[in-house]
Amino acid sequence: MEPSAPRVLLRSLLFSYVLSGLLLAATSFALYKFHLKESQVTMAVNLVYLLSCALAGFLMGKGMGRRRFFCGLSAGLSYFLILLAVSFILNKGIVSDTARLLTSLAFCTGSGIIGGVSS
Repeated sequence: MEPSAPRVLLRSLLFSYVLSGLLLAATSFALYKFHLKESQVTMAVNLVYLLSCALAGFLMGKGMGRRRFFCGLSAGLSYFLILLAVSFILNKGIVSDTARLLTSLAFCTGSGIIGGVSS
C-alpha cells in the first residue's frame, strides 16, 4: 500500500516542529545564560529554520520514496506557511519586513529541498 501524502506531510511537520521547539528552548536558555546579541539570536533562529525544514523534507522524502525534490519543497513550504499563519494570528498582522519574510521562505524551502533530496 502506498503511503498517503497528507499523512506523511503531517507526520514530518510534527517532528520538525518538535525539533524547532527543542532548539528554540535551547536558544532561549543560551540567550538567558550568555546574554547573546540580537544578531546571534537571529542567526540561531535561522539555523533552527534550516535544521527543522531539512528534517521535514528528509522525513517527507523518506516516507513517500519518490519525487523527493517536490516532497522536500512541499514540506519546507508548508513549514513556512504554518509559521507565517501562526505569526499572523498572534501578532494580528505581519510584523516583519518583506526582505525578512523572503529570506525565511528561501531558508525553509531550500533546506526542505535539500532534506528531501538527501533522503
